[in-house]
Amino acid sequence: MRLWTAADMERLVERLEKAVERLENVCQGPGMCGDSSAKGVAQYVQAFDALLAGPVAEYTKISREVGGDVQKHAEMVHAGLMSERALLVVASQHQQPAENAFSELLKPISEQIQAVQNFREKNRGSKLFNHLSAVSESIPALGWVAMAPKPGPYVKEMTDAAMFYTNRILKEYKDVDKKQVDWVKAYLSIWTELQAYIKEYHTTGLTWSKTGPVATAGAKAAPAPPAGPAPPPPGPPPPPAPVSSSTDDSASRSALFAQINRGEGITSGLRHVSDDMKTHKNPALKNQGGPVRSGPKPFTAPKPACNANPSPKAPPLLELEGKKWRVENQENATNLVISDTELKQVAYVFKCTNSTLQIKGKINSITLDNCKKLGLVFDDVVGIVEIINSRDVKVQVMGKVPTISINKTDGCHVYLSKSSLDCEIVSAKSSEMNVLIPTDGGDFTEFPVPEQFKTVWNGQKLVTTVTEIAG
Repeated sequence: MRLWTAADMERLVERLEKAVERLENVCQGPGMCGDSSAKGVAQYVQAFDALLAGPVAEYTKISREVGGDVQKHAEMVHAGLMSERALLVVASQHQQPAENAFSELLKPISEQIQAVQNFREKNRGSKLFNHLSAVSESIPALGWVAMAPKPGPYVKEMTDAAMFYTNRILKEYKDVDKKQVDWVKAYLSIWTELQAYIKEYHTTGLTWSKTGPVATAGAKAAPAPPAGPAPPPPGPPPPPAPVSSSTDDSASRSALFAQINRGEGITSGLRHVSDDMKTHKNPALKNQGGPVRSGPKPFTAPKPACNANPSPKAPPLLELEGKKWRVENQENATNLVISDTELKQVAYVFKCTNSTLQIKGKINSITLDNCKKLGLVFDDVVGIVEIINSRDVKVQVMGKVPTISINKTDGCHVYLSKSSLDCEIVSAKSSEMNVLIPTDGGDFTEFPVPEQFKTVWNGQKLVTTVTEIAG
């Protein structure tokens, strides 16, 4: 092992000094890392820039290495984050605006969120669909700026929505492609760091400046102002509508009381109405034309505007694409059958309504996504059956399946076979789930899946148990 001499140490210190000098020279340019760059930029904007330079930069870097749809998606996510940074700059330089003006300021972020989600919908056949879904499910977290008083928990909720798909990616690539695993870690770290950022700077909502003009819909995220005279402040707001002063009110009340105190003399100024001017004594007056006051009209809900160009329905689809069976946009189809199956194939069933599907043979996995009133019957699945974002679905196992996952689904009946009683059923954010167990007589006994839980602290950890509501 080589020992360091005094001369070695001197040379090392000299090299470090030169490196520091070079860094100082680099940091003196505009927008670089010197103290001058921080002048005029709020601390929480600088902290957000650190998030962009850290987790976000790592995520975009790995996304470029993965390439394809993931890279394009990452560019959209980055655009959304930059729109958010622009809003943070506006908030740091302006006072909080009215609700309608704030909605206009949120539009660029909202449009980017929509673009990210639309990209997923247009690329459902992508080989990296789980990546697109993880991003699409969690990207609404950018809306935390409008989620007072609990923006942090909102980001956490959106992150949890992505976990369903990131877990699938980890399961698929864990021992196959380390880059995919790194992608998951980098992407999730964005939202983890964002939660910490919100907790420090925007705990109960977006922090607005206490000084400066009130933000408007056209407010720009201007950079830090250069040295020199500041721009003149905006003109004063328009004067409020005239209202009667307290002096006028007092004078009116005094005049009213003075008239009342006149006693019987108060009627001296009234005009006498003769019998021929009274409608109950002169019926002819009732037939004369004139305005007739009616009571207030009952409230009626406004009719929604008719969309002149409704989006056309996507055509029904049942085809084998590579190793994926795609069953999409089927309506009132009661005889859908997939029979020519192989062990390596998967089935993806999307947006099918009032239909039944039978899958014969042994298949790798089945996914039901955004289906309603769908009946699924299958023989054997070696991986997992997933039910996502669906409603009123029935699934019957004829052979074996190791795992059934139910996520964001309301109304799901699972009919197990005698050979699939060891199946694991995992559920999250779902309701009205029932598992039906076969009996010796050929019938089924129904058992509800618990939806209500009780969690207590036992002194060392949280303990969660199922609670039953007494009927």
